[in-house]
Amino acid sequence: MRESLSWPQSPALAQFHSEPRIGVTYAIQSPDAVKPYLAKRTERIRAAPTEISFGSFRLVPTQFLLLERDKPVLLGSRALQILIVLLERPGELVSKQELITRVWPDVFVEPANLSVHISALRRTLRDGRDGNRFIINIPGRGYSFVASVAIVRWVELDGDENRATLRE
Repeated sequence: MRESLSWPQSPALAQFHSEPRIGVTYAIQSPDAVKPYLAKRTERIRAAPTEISFGSFRLVPTQFLLLERDKPVLLGSRALQILIVLLERPGELVSKQELITRVWPDVFVEPANLSVHISALRRTLRDGRDGNRFIINIPGRGYSFVASVAIVRWVELDGDENRATLRE
């Protein structure tokens, strides 16, 4: 059974239900909706997806996905966000404060939380083992992603997807 929600003339807050009802689909349509939502979403993803490869890993930030040899890697969301921030500026120092601000916006967090998530990230990447070195710590200052990185950008030309690889 499908119900759609229509916008009444009364204030929107009067119609707000804090608990979702099972079996009810809510549809919200913006005035400028020319195409279905999914078509827009697909176009946005196809417009600028980027993959970042390092070692045997590949990060797809737009999908919030880390792969190792094409298999998904289980990693907590905060550790994955830290990795994304570090990979935005490979080889550069990212301060502890910037990492905390970017990963925990508008939340007070002890620096120890950052250390815990960096440790989980290093463990997952096997950093420091088998010749792998990805993240280094500059004591009291921050962290730097030091491994070689290949950035892959997908570019759409005349309806065809082409791949452009930038090595750093």
